[in-house]
Formats: sequence, C-alpha cells, structure tokens
Amino acid sequence: MRATRIVFCALLALGAACLSPAASSARTAFTLSSTAFADGGLIPKVHECTSGGGNDPAKKNESPPLAWSGAPTAAKSYAIVMRDLDNANLIHWVIYDIPASTASLPQNVQHVYRPPVPAGSRQVYYRGSASLYGYQGPCSPSTVNTYEFVVHALDRASLTGLNSGSSTQAAARAITAASIGSARITGES
Repeated sequence: MRATRIVFCALLALGAACLSPAASSARTAFTLSSTAFADGGLIPKVHECTSGGGNDPAKKNESPPLAWSGAPTAAKSYAIVMRDLDNANLIHWVIYDIPASTASLPQNVQHVYRPPVPAGSRQVYYRGSASLYGYQGPCSPSTVNTYEFVVHALDRASLTGLNSGSSTQAAARAITAASIGSARITGES
C-alpha cells in the first residue's frame, strides 16, 4: 500500500499535494437539507405564501425546517438567505446571527425581528407582496419557480452593522462579506 501511494504521489509531484487517507477523509462537505423537501424537489404548500391570489388553506407561509452539517470549524455564527432564482434573485428571507452552536432551524420560525428560536437570531423585514419580518414563502401562482436556500458560515458572531430597518439587499451583502463557507438547497414551487 505504501509503495502504491509513493508511486501515485510521484505521478502527482508536479500537480496537487498528496494527502494520507486519514487527512483526506478529515474534510467533510458543508451541506444543507430539509425534511420538508429533497434538493430540487417540490416545496410543500404549507411553506407557500398566503397572499397573491386564491384562498388555499393549505398555504400557511411557514418556513421549512432546515439542517446543516460539515460547516467550517471557524464559523462564529450562521445566516440563511432564500432567493427566487426565476424572479431576478428576489430575496424572500434573511435570518442571521444564528449562534454557532445551532445546526438547524425548526419549521415555522416566528415572523418577528428577534425570534425566540433560535435564540439570538434576527430577521430582516420583507417588503414585497407581504410586509413582515422573516420568511416570505414562494408566491408564484402562474409559474413554477426555483427557490434557493443558502446557509452561510460567518467569521463573526454578530452582524452588528444590521438592524431592524436594514434591507434584504444590505443584509445579503453583509452576509456575503462575512461568509467563510456556504451550502445550498433548492426547491420548486
């Protein structure tokens, strides 16, 4: 085995560095998932907006449960940004200052600036088809759009430059500037 590794490393001498099997398995992928839908799958109606025509009682505008793993060890907090990729990357949700000890969000994070779960987190006020803090679900009554959820591992515990009046765009820029890694999942609605 050692001889095979030496030959393989010799072949790669002009390219990438060789890692021992233990060193290469030590890195895990940063991933984001939801128990509500598979990556690329259909987002259930309970997560769709309650505005935008029709009166479907199944639509409750509840944020989906999200969980992540394999984040960079240097992460001091997390943030999530949700965008409608088929509507000029319209931002539907920003939640930030999620403590580094947190690795998931429950379904239906409260629509307030400082939700009780996860403790310490803050949400941006959504100005659009609804006016509320936090999650605004898919609102595409006549088309099927792709929605992207991205969790960012941040290099600071708090985005102190943001407040209850910050726009979704300002928050997204601050999150991108502090991001040391990200993971994503998409859903159709």
